[in-house]
Amino acid sequence: MANFKIHTLADVQTDRIGENTTIWQFSVVLKGAIIGANCNINALTLIENDVVLGDNVTVKSGVQIWDGLRIGNNVFIGPNVTFTNDFTPRSKHQPTEFLKTTLEHHASVGANATIIGGLVIGAYAMVGAGSVVTKNVPPYALVYGNPAKQYGYVCDCGSKLQNFICPNCNNHFRMVDNVLNKIQ
Repeated sequence: MANFKIHTLADVQTDRIGENTTIWQFSVVLKGAIIGANCNINALTLIENDVVLGDNVTVKSGVQIWDGLRIGNNVFIGPNVTFTNDFTPRSKHQPTEFLKTTLEHHASVGANATIIGGLVIGAYAMVGAGSVVTKNVPPYALVYGNPAKQYGYVCDCGSKLQNFICPNCNNHFRMVDNVLNKIQ
């Protein structure tokens, strides 16, 4: 027997749901979706068919996760985040293939942000509330605004780095070939 919770007022058509996941009321999850373990899918959400959610993902209320999205482990998606998956939308016309968008592990997207289709949000990156993301976001990057621009880097814990050192947990980072890496 599956060990996940689905609210009686949710419409969940997939059986590919990991253990200890909870799907709340007024959520719709289509048949082809894959949802990992220990996820929390809040009320008033929609998850289409060609979607993969990793483990420990939080999806807050008012989010629609369209075909083509790949969401890594430990990702946070804030309330009313908007994803797109088609550059040329027309009524009654679907593209042959939807844009692929990836949120890598531990990425966080703040409330009401818009993520344009076909992008990659890097591991541990943080997108500020209300941002409109039109370009790929590097790992650990802190981006916000409309259009979103990078304003520094964040630690694993989410704190903004100061001189590549986390003021909260004292993790140290360095830039190697234009990529931020944590020093072990």
